[in-house]
Amino acid sequence: MKISTILDHIDSGFLALPEFQRGYVWSRDQVRGLFQSLYRRYPVGGLLVWTTESSTASYRGDSPLPSGVVKLLLDGQQRMTSLYGVARGRAPQFFDGDARAFTNLYFHLEQEFFAFYQPLKMADDPLWIDVSDLMTGGVDRIGDHIKHLLEFPECKPQIGEYSARLSHLLGIADIELHIDDVTGADKSVDVVVDIFNRVNSGGTKLSQGDLALAKICASWPEARNTMKAQLTVWQESDYDFNLDWLLRSVNTVLTGNAGFKYLHDRGADEVSNGLERATKAIDMALNLIAGRCGLDHHRVLFGRYAIPVMVRYLDQHRGPLDERERDKLLFWYLQAAMWGRFSGSTETEIDRALEAISDPEGALDRLLEQLRLWHGTLQVEAAHFSGWGLGARFYPVLYMLTRVGEARDWGTGLPLKATMLGQGSRLEVHHIYPKSQLYRRSHSKTAVNSVANFCLLTKDTNLAISNRLPEEYFPEIEARHAGALASQWIPMDRDLWRVENYQQFIEARMTLLADETNRRLKYLLHEDERWLRATVAAQPSDLAAPVSVVGGTSSDDEDAELEKLNEWVVERGLHMGTVSYELADEATGEQSAVLDLAWPAGVQTELSHPVAVLLNEGEEAIALASSAGYRCFTSPDAFKNYIEREVLFETDQSSPSSPPQ
Repeated sequence: MKISTILDHIDSGFLALPEFQRGYVWSRDQVRGLFQSLYRRYPVGGLLVWTTESSTASYRGDSPLPSGVVKLLLDGQQRMTSLYGVARGRAPQFFDGDARAFTNLYFHLEQEFFAFYQPLKMADDPLWIDVSDLMTGGVDRIGDHIKHLLEFPECKPQIGEYSARLSHLLGIADIELHIDDVTGADKSVDVVVDIFNRVNSGGTKLSQGDLALAKICASWPEARNTMKAQLTVWQESDYDFNLDWLLRSVNTVLTGNAGFKYLHDRGADEVSNGLERATKAIDMALNLIAGRCGLDHHRVLFGRYAIPVMVRYLDQHRGPLDERERDKLLFWYLQAAMWGRFSGSTETEIDRALEAISDPEGALDRLLEQLRLWHGTLQVEAAHFSGWGLGARFYPVLYMLTRVGEARDWGTGLPLKATMLGQGSRLEVHHIYPKSQLYRRSHSKTAVNSVANFCLLTKDTNLAISNRLPEEYFPEIEARHAGALASQWIPMDRDLWRVENYQQFIEARMTLLADETNRRLKYLLHEDERWLRATVAAQPSDLAAPVSVVGGTSSDDEDAELEKLNEWVVERGLHMGTVSYELADEATGEQSAVLDLAWPAGVQTELSHPVAVLLNEGEEAIALASSAGYRCFTSPDAFKNYIEREVLFETDQSSPSSPPQ
């Protein structure tokens, strides 16, 4: 079938995109390569379509399909979207991506290669031709271009050749593409998705969540956009969630199970109702976690996959929770988060927790007993604060203690509550012993960035302290604001304030932090301390010697570099990455690495592979990230080049590309 005919079918709706297809992710380099191959008449591969009844088709976009039989594009989406975008000068109606990938593609008549428009390079050169302008204008535009070229004496000798090249370029629309057709009454969505995954075995396969959402959209076309809109609402409140997470919560509300397969037979009304109920319960859970635990933004919201369990419990509970129930639920959440209960086989562990609360009577006690048997003890030990970096599991615990306790700022003496106003009052992580001072004395990265060396201060106070040692600035703080140091669990033995006693200071503060954490946990239990007593663990955890975790930033310069890199990403309209992202072992749930800066769902959320920036890291950290599916960059320049070339499509490439693979 001719490309021009295929494009016409897209216009009429006869050729559409199935709902389960991911969005458009091609880069400008790939678009150029496609057109270079088409211009040279190289083979670019055929298409695979699914012929089905339009009345039952689940497709992308808002425009209605024509009645009768339609074809849904299974393989060739990126190529056909690129062709349509350039040939029509606009994106197809099913488009979901960045249209800059195919906007302003130009062709050089003399050198016969494609490039994207650059004013300084192309503005005064008549041999650069706007490909979309030519293809939308047709043969008449060839005449217009010839007339324009004749105004330049240097072009006249080659005018015949240029005319032939313009016709050859326009002839791309007449190229025939082979189409394979999947037909038959037995071709259900499950079968077709399996075919899709096999055909796209080299790319990103559809997950069970994708398939569940595709089936939901078959009966409720607005489902995806409705869920995305709700995610945006939470994002505006500084919580970053993805579709998979939200769908998991909807699933637990509707079915009482974690597996997405249980959603497949749910109708539009059921799912819509489930989303409404899940949203209400999620809001309630987030308000509880923020209000009672102080964990009020995405950076400190650990244990995210414990929340779908909370959502199920809150949805099933009749009437408001009393104080004891509320606090016991929060106690379970904190314990699940601290020990990484849902960092491994998420679906399996969620199902076990959901089974425990299947009967509302005594549900929370069963949840806690299940967790205690799994971990061995729910009491925090000093050694748990030996983790390092902002990705350590006990960093959110430190944040919680600061927000809900009596912690005071060392510059103003005021409590560090979430209601503080003013740009200078934004909380920042402060290294009690400055990193530069510790590195100068040959302390290791892990020792320098110990959680026990962190505290939270206002930005102004952090700047005022600068890189002075505690033995210098602690006495000043104590003199101005008596008790402010102790409010942040600083050992008051002045010998420990001396830099040569740094390790002893850390050990003493770890004990103070553990004691305060257990006090807060007992408070949530309303003095019911039986849950903090040790028992035999089914999967013992060596509390005295936590698992070694690799990775993490090691200097102020690295932190500043990552902050600038995140700002650079946000300035370009993309989501910021997670600094000090926790990478956990899927089999055990144990934290194995801290990635300096990571996008677990890809920079183009859910449309591209996970990405990590690892500065000054050893081979072990890079190997762990790579084996977990992350594309790793070891310098800001390499990462920026990736963003410009493959995400934002800003880098010009002036040499011909090889044909697409």
